[in-house]
Amino acid sequence: MKLLINSLFVPCAVVAAAIFSSGAVAKADVGVYNQTLQSTAWVLAKSEGLTSSGSGVLVDSEKKLLITNFHVVGNARTAVIFFPEIKGGKPVVERDTYLKTVNKIGVKGRVLAVDRKRDLALIELDNIPRGIAAVKLAETSCGPGETVHSIGNPQSTEALWVYTSGTVRSVYQRQFRSGAGDHDFMSLETQSPINQGDSGGPVVNAAGELVGISQSLSAKARLVTTCVDISEVKYFLESDWKLAPLPITEILEKAELEFTKVDGDALEVSFEQTDKTKQSVFVTAEVEYFEQADVRKVWALAATLKEAPSVETTMKLLQQSAQTKLGAWSIERTRQGDFLVIYVCKIDATATPRTLKSTMEYVAKLTNLTRKDLTPAETNTDPATVLNAWLSN
Repeated sequence: MKLLINSLFVPCAVVAAAIFSSGAVAKADVGVYNQTLQSTAWVLAKSEGLTSSGSGVLVDSEKKLLITNFHVVGNARTAVIFFPEIKGGKPVVERDTYLKTVNKIGVKGRVLAVDRKRDLALIELDNIPRGIAAVKLAETSCGPGETVHSIGNPQSTEALWVYTSGTVRSVYQRQFRSGAGDHDFMSLETQSPINQGDSGGPVVNAAGELVGISQSLSAKARLVTTCVDISEVKYFLESDWKLAPLPITEILEKAELEFTKVDGDALEVSFEQTDKTKQSVFVTAEVEYFEQADVRKVWALAATLKEAPSVETTMKLLQQSAQTKLGAWSIERTRQGDFLVIYVCKIDATATPRTLKSTMEYVAKLTNLTRKDLTPAETNTDPATVLNAWLSN
């Protein structure tokens, strides 16, 4: 007996084999999903008054470590983690169920380290619920044409623990910029459709082994998804990472410094000097980074000059830059043609509140003393103008 399919005669045995094979694949996919589900998390973090939602994956049960994207946690240093609740052999997918029982099933997490270059963050959990297990890390990455599976918590649907599958397009080193900063990592590019909220979730191979972390979906192409390759995940876990920087507002509050948010990415602190004058010192909220080096900029204005500093003054500033304990002098020109003499230094973004306070006090003192040499007559300066001019450079 033969069946007519698309005007072609195909033996029944072939059709039966195809149907059987399809069923076997489907069962295999369900198995991978259920296996990966045990390691997948819903991650909530709050930074600057905004709550972000993403995904994560447990990578170490003994140390209670979970991996997600840096852009999921941002500047937050704590997070709330949910693992799937299983009822009747299936995961509970309604979000409200988890939010309404956060005191019972939510897990507190502390952001230990971040790697902006690789867009990765490491979270230490208070505990691991029963039935949850760490994912196994693949020995090597996938190659083009291989099937991959992922689980995430997309904001485009009301459901959690959403499954997606696709194939690998390519694996290559990629450099690009996103809202979270500049990135440079080995990219596992797939055609799996992911959405906001899937970020940070696991991407696994047919054996259920972690081969990547969902990162972003291209807005310029159809079904081009970027994932952080397993080689980058392993490097991050094995590297000598350090504690992630705290938000600048939290550091200033712990240092018992009163501050004002000003235009741009900066905060202003006023220090009273021995001559009873006030000296404003600025610090950036944004962290500059290279690899594991995280720094913040601290600066203050010494003078606004109508003419360019003389050679004598410039040489004096250069000499002082070489002798000072921190930072150096910079001369910037505004759009109005004025010359700003600014003292600026870079401080480790993971420095303690006390260290930041000492640094800002030093900058205020040095700037105030130099002002007297540069401005024989009293000069009124507008901090807002200074700030905008400095940030524009």
